[in-house]
Amino acid sequence: MLAGMRIDCDECVMQGTDVCDDCVVTYLTRRQPQEAVVLDLDEERALRRLAGAGLVPRLRHVARGGA
Repeated sequence: MLAGMRIDCDECVMQGTDVCDDCVVTYLTRRQPQEAVVLDLDEERALRRLAGAGLVPRLRHVARGGA
């Protein structure tokens, strides 16, 4: 069984650098509440392929009707 990964920005050596500014964790945690995360087609395709290979969980988002 694979162990989970805990990401704590306060423990990251890249915190406060240009690399930190481009990090997906920084992006997700700094966005405003109710602000959507937008993936372009290539990003969505890549996530599907990674999920298909068992490397990441598949996306669970299902849009509500009329959205």
